Amino acid sequence: MDSSSPSNSCFSVGSTSPGAVVLLYSKELKKWDEFEDILEERRHVSDLKFAMKCYTPLVYKGIIPCKPSDIKSSVLNSEEVQYVIKQLSKEPQQSAEALRQEACEILDEMSHNLRLGAIRFFAFALSKIFKQIFSKVCVNEEGIQKLQRAIQEYPVILLPTHRSYIDFLMLSFLLYNYDLPVPVIAAGIDFLGMKMIGGLLRMSGAFFIRRTFGGDKLYWAVFSEYVKTMLRNGYAPVEFFLEGTRSRSAKTITPKLGLLNIVMEPFFKREVFDTYLVPISISYDKILEETLYVYELLGIPKPKESTTGLLKARKILSENFGNIHIYIGDPVSLRSLAAGRMSRSPYNLVPRYIPQKQSEDMHAFVREVAYRMQLVQIQNLALSPWTLVVAVLLQNRPSMGFDTLVEKALWLRGLARAFGGLVMWPDDEPAEDIVHSSIVLHSNVASLVKDQVVLRLDSGDSEVVNGLVFQHVILLTCSTYRNQLLNTCVRPSLVALALQMTPGLRKEDVYGCFGFLHDVFSDEFVFLPGSALKDFEEGCYLLCKIETIQVTTRDILVTEKGNAVLEFLIGLFKPFVECYQIICKYLLKEQEDHFTEKQYVARVRAFTTQLLDQGTSQCYDVLSSDVQKNALAAFVRLGALEKKKVDNSCIFNVNEPTVTKLEEMLGGKTPIGKPATAKL
Repeated sequence: MDSSSPSNSCFSVGSTSPGAVVLLYSKELKKWDEFEDILEERRHVSDLKFAMKCYTPLVYKGIIPCKPSDIKSSVLNSEEVQYVIKQLSKEPQQSAEALRQEACEILDEMSHNLRLGAIRFFAFALSKIFKQIFSKVCVNEEGIQKLQRAIQEYPVILLPTHRSYIDFLMLSFLLYNYDLPVPVIAAGIDFLGMKMIGGLLRMSGAFFIRRTFGGDKLYWAVFSEYVKTMLRNGYAPVEFFLEGTRSRSAKTITPKLGLLNIVMEPFFKREVFDTYLVPISISYDKILEETLYVYELLGIPKPKESTTGLLKARKILSENFGNIHIYIGDPVSLRSLAAGRMSRSPYNLVPRYIPQKQSEDMHAFVREVAYRMQLVQIQNLALSPWTLVVAVLLQNRPSMGFDTLVEKALWLRGLARAFGGLVMWPDDEPAEDIVHSSIVLHSNVASLVKDQVVLRLDSGDSEVVNGLVFQHVILLTCSTYRNQLLNTCVRPSLVALALQMTPGLRKEDVYGCFGFLHDVFSDEFVFLPGSALKDFEEGCYLLCKIETIQVTTRDILVTEKGNAVLEFLIGLFKPFVECYQIICKYLLKEQEDHFTEKQYVARVRAFTTQLLDQGTSQCYDVLSSDVQKNALAAFVRLGALEKKKVDNSCIFNVNEPTVTKLEEMLGGKTPIGKPATAKL
């Protein structure tokens, strides 16, 4: 895999080479008109005709796909499952026959039962639903063509972003539309509790996995062999979400590696010549679950998946959710990624069916691949006009003039595009119409009143709705869309913040501060492990590109017109710094010797609510359980909290000196210093 090291960089910290950063990070700009709206044809052709069309998808190397029952039989009789059964049967009260029966039951619960009839049913139903609630569903056709070729060559792994339950339905609908094989999809076991729907999902390609396996060796063996069997046979593309769950905050969740480990194994064991990984980015103008997500972030438990709940949600059919943009990235060859990096010979030292403990090198490789796939996903996410509008509104709340908002949104459009963002802003429509349409689409959170755009922070009847402060619900809803812009702007934003926190603007000191922030917030945002220097270079390059800063041999200088850009970027990222500062303050006031995660979340929320009520803070973002849990993980990693396991649960202890130092460094009270010393 290609990697960037400080010695090869033309912008190494402490470098003696003069001048600004050279072109290292130029990104190919994608255009919104490269997308095709697949609903356009659906609006002119019978849904029944679409569902009943001749469907003969191209398959891997022209093979005839086997039946689901054949896959189950192959898994049960595989050497790997038989080996695990044999090993477990040596333990007391574990007979081989009982274990085999248990393996059958696991497969019955887990396996899909792909049926063409179910696919046609979903094609018919989803065509009607999508036309009703979405204006357009746009896909990059070049991506479809590349995927079509990849599916015929080698096993394919589809890796979509996960922002909504619509994701996996939409992807299957899309592949059916283009006569590509419908994927088999890793789905949570929760869906099996939905009467009728669970069965339909199973027949449309879903296979169901438990949220946690614990130490269940038999379950792991059956599950991993099931996935690998489908992959080896080229049965259909395998689809799963690297994030593991839907992102409630619209920021990409750091990857879960379990399934990626499994799908890589056949290649490293020489059971397949190659495997293609296909990153897919799905972007929504308006997320169907936006209110539900905010309720969850504010502490309301997620409702259990049920058919009754689905029927109650049918009111969404009368709403408009704007456009969806699906960007299918280039298929990435696992063989190419591993070339010169990972050897397959260790897998030849023992029989293939014997489970092996993963080496540190392999773990690092899988982790790096996961992060690289996510960075491609982020790069290909589309930014809607509302994302820009709400980012401006949040820095000028509670209201601002419509003309000023349009002007600033256009300015931000240019900034986002300069940073490589895929901004879906039609060039042939007046900017005023585009901004007005986006406000109308999100009329639940903003409205236009007498040439003023106002955030709807007052519910009219009561400050409290469903037990939650209405203002907090609206502001966190807005933050969800602002976060989409941060995916594009995070590196230049961190440079901007480091410049503000560094007296003297010495390049080395700015990098030290950047590295500190990069480390602290690596649970909030996706950074390639060990990439602090490269990310610093990219952030500086992007700011140089728009003439915000100039980089000399020793210093980083802010240009005369750069202050407005830096001020906006600092405002974009500052809420996360304030969140972590508030959590530090809470931890320093914590009276208990130890606490659980549940207690921590409740107490942080209570502490923050008190600060907001007193008017001593305006940082509502810290109410989000997403931020609270990311901060908890970061503080454990940084040594500010000590994590212990007691009676199958985790408790935390506060390391007061480290928390104090962290709070002072985030607040700029303690100089961060050079990279080597910029640690807690």
